[in-house]
Formats: sequence, C-alpha cells, structure tokens
Amino acid sequence: MFYLIGLGLGDAKDITVRGLETIKTCDKVYLEGYTSILTVGKEVLEDFYGRPLIVADRELCESSIDEILKEAKDKNIALLVVGDPLGATTHTDMLLRAKEFGVETQIIHNASIMNAVSCCGLQLYNFGETVSIPYWTDAWKPDSFFEKIIGNFSRNLHTLCLLDIKVKEPTEESLTKKVRQYMDPKFMSVKEAAYQLVQIIENKPDEGLNKDHLAIGLSRVGAPDQRIVVKSLNDMQTCELGPPLHSLVIPAPNLHPLEADYIAQFR
Repeated sequence: MFYLIGLGLGDAKDITVRGLETIKTCDKVYLEGYTSILTVGKEVLEDFYGRPLIVADRELCESSIDEILKEAKDKNIALLVVGDPLGATTHTDMLLRAKEFGVETQIIHNASIMNAVSCCGLQLYNFGETVSIPYWTDAWKPDSFFEKIIGNFSRNLHTLCLLDIKVKEPTEESLTKKVRQYMDPKFMSVKEAAYQLVQIIENKPDEGLNKDHLAIGLSRVGAPDQRIVVKSLNDMQTCELGPPLHSLVIPAPNLHPLEADYIAQFR
C-alpha cells in the first residue's frame, strides 16, 4: 500500500491517530519537504513517531517517485505531507501514477491552510479561487495571479494567497551544468507579498483594488505562536510577522457584519 498522510499545520502532535498508527506499521516513511514546512524539524518528528524518516525533496517526488511507487507493490510505504495530502497537485499526480502501476493507495486527511484560514474570522463559504504568489526576480515578474484576485474581488469573494517557498531549488546558473547547486531555503513573507501586490496595483490602477484596501496577514497558523494582523495593503509592506510560514488574505469589498466584527480585533 502507498499511503499519503497529512500532518496538519502545527507540530508533531497534529497528526491524526489513524495517521500515527499507519506510520508505525509502514516499512518505509518519507517526509515530503518542499511544498510546506512544519514548525518543528525532522528529528522531533522521528522522536514522536518512533520511526526514521527519509526526506523527500522536489527532485525525488517529481523525478524518482516511480521507484517509490513500485516498491509499494510489495511493502507499505508512506509519504508524510504537511497540511492535507491533496493540497498540492504533485500528490494528485502520484495517486494517478500509482494506479498505472497497480499499487493500492490510501489517503489520510488532516487540517490545511485551506480551511484553517478561517481563524482570521472570514467565512470559508465567502472565499473564491486561491492563488499562489511567486517570488519575483529582476528578469521575471509574473502577475497573472492578480487577475484571479480581481475576479474574486468583483464577485465580493475573499482571496487566500499562498506565498512562495524555495526549498532545495537549483540556481539558474547551475541548470546548464552537470553539478547542481542549490539556493538557500527562503520563504516569502507577508510584507514581501504585499510589496509585489502594491507594485501591480500601481501599474494597474483601474482594476478596482487599491493599496488602501484591507489585507489580512497570517503567520504560523495552527502553531502556539500563530499571529494575525489586519492592515491596509500599503501598511502590510512594513509588517513583520516573524518566522514562516506566512499567508495573505485579500478580503472581499463588502464583509458580512460578523466578519467585520471578528477581524476588528486584529487591527
């Protein structure tokens, strides 16, 4: 069996009882380490689960997954995923490939930012399409995600913005070389995301969203040191929310009275 097991958002104890019981019965356990991170390290997880973990980076998950899946024909193999296992398309692809190989699969769900974002007081029913905000470079400044934010905004829907994560990403220079070199890990902050959004708004002033509109910054959702702040997008550019992971929410223009009352405490 090939298991995809969600770890939740906080620390080692956020795993479900069924997830923990499954880990203890598996022959091999991989820890996916590039679509998200927990607030604790691999060693803490190993101590709590009583199992050694093999870190599965992007290369392994996207290039060598076939070998892992073939192994799951004769053994119980688990891949641990921060949040919910199906929060990233990579994992959906794994399930399809497992089916091609005739490998049985099982998904053990958990909390993810997609539902835990409601901690800020906005109702999940009122969210539109989720977007991802990538890091800009000097030569690459994509803004297609902004159209989706505007689409949600025009329909009076909130937007959850997932912020870029760079873990074991090859440097541009090494892509053409035989030996890969990797960037240092980095995690986009709320203030970096706000800066990029303000730049787009200044270039597209007639889209209906301006830099004085409220935004909600969240950090380390699900952890004891979780933080939530409500500021204008403009002010969010200087907001320090501490260690990762961060998320940004662009609320709808017209809030439900309960939503307005709830977010007022974070101003």
